[in-house]
Amino acid sequence: MNGIEVYGGLEAQYIGKHHRHEPRENQCTSALVKHIKAPVHLVWSLVRRFDQPQKYKPFISRCVVREDFGIGSVREVNVKSGLPATTSTERLEFLDDDEHILGIKIVGGDHRLMNYSSIMTVHPIFIDGRPGTMVIESFVVDVPEGNTEDETRYFVQALIRCNLKSLADVSERMAMQDRTEPITNY
Repeated sequence: MNGIEVYGGLEAQYIGKHHRHEPRENQCTSALVKHIKAPVHLVWSLVRRFDQPQKYKPFISRCVVREDFGIGSVREVNVKSGLPATTSTERLEFLDDDEHILGIKIVGGDHRLMNYSSIMTVHPIFIDGRPGTMVIESFVVDVPEGNTEDETRYFVQALIRCNLKSLADVSERMAMQDRTEPITNY
């Protein structure tokens, strides 16, 4: 995979198993990893919501799913101002609740991310002796005319980093709320 940061141990193992993109000429690909101090079930509950990406993706203002939720479902996403786009049309390609894998493909919109496809996986780990989550997101996308492979990769990685940071913030906040609520059932 070109453009991938060097990862060791579990990260490399999961990337090799679940994040195999085969870029064609004039495409770029990469994978990013985020460790989150929240249990995997909580993080996955946000990631798997293809119909509500705005719960943690800061650049999305609205999302409407066209038909019943399932593989092949298409969502229309409105993008907040400040990005070089206003809409994106995305199809759910893969959803595995047992393995915690989500795959999407962008199929339209007023942006330059042509033939964009991503895979997100969510894995249980321990962070500081507590249950945590490792999230890996990888992508492949066409390099737009007038841009280099590095420029395209950098732009997409920046978006994904923002989304993963927001996912961590939301998940960790939810985890803290879970920990601080009184236990009423014994």
